[in-house]
Amino acid sequence: MTTQLSININKVALIRNARSGNNPDLLKYAQQCIQHGAHGITIHPRPDQRHIRADDAHTLKQHLEVELNIEGNPFESELPSNRPDVSDYPSFLTLIERNQPAQCTLVPDTRQQLTSDHGFDLRKDGERLAPLIQSFKNQGIRVSLFMAPDTEQITLAKDVGADRVELYTGPYAHNFDCEVHDKALFTQYRDAGEYALSIGLGLNAGHDLNLNNLAFFKQLLPDLHEVSIGHALTVDALNYGLKDTIERYLSCLQ
Repeated sequence: MTTQLSININKVALIRNARSGNNPDLLKYAQQCIQHGAHGITIHPRPDQRHIRADDAHTLKQHLEVELNIEGNPFESELPSNRPDVSDYPSFLTLIERNQPAQCTLVPDTRQQLTSDHGFDLRKDGERLAPLIQSFKNQGIRVSLFMAPDTEQITLAKDVGADRVELYTGPYAHNFDCEVHDKALFTQYRDAGEYALSIGLGLNAGHDLNLNNLAFFKQLLPDLHEVSIGHALTVDALNYGLKDTIERYLSCLQ
């Protein structure tokens, strides 16, 4: 099956925010990604709005014709902005309700984290998540949960009503870069992904996937629905140009 490439544009927003103004223009960059073959755009607006901002979500939703995937911690509350040129963070729930993305990916990150680094523990958070997931689904929004490759946890993801799981691939990518690969870890990802599919969940993946390790991950899980890639793709675009870079990532997914 064709695995969709959703490009995370957080790092492009981070560059824009380093100066005043709108350079690079986030919407134009997203549109270029689509022109070059990307299937979707992913954003992860955090409460401190250090990269993607709440207003960006609205702009992208209004002008993009591909799937918008909004990631974030569903338990995040409103956070006032300390800058006159940046609107308040309205809470994750309000952000989703206002912008109605095709998919929301729920991630258990905290405000102090530099980046997402673990999946949900649904033994702890499942009861809180279930009504939120149902609310999103009632709005016609597909819900994916950021998860470790743990079949017990994936079973709970199905139980709380998720449509998909996104496998957290940080450990996979780290192991892939080692001189001696832990083949048991690769097997764990394959088995977890296949199990998710077998119980009726869609399968996404993301975090530290790149041109070196993506093709092998696709071989492990050929029925993967979507990958979300941002940091590595942005860096590769500096070396190869955006069009060539996207074509390389799409080739890895064939």
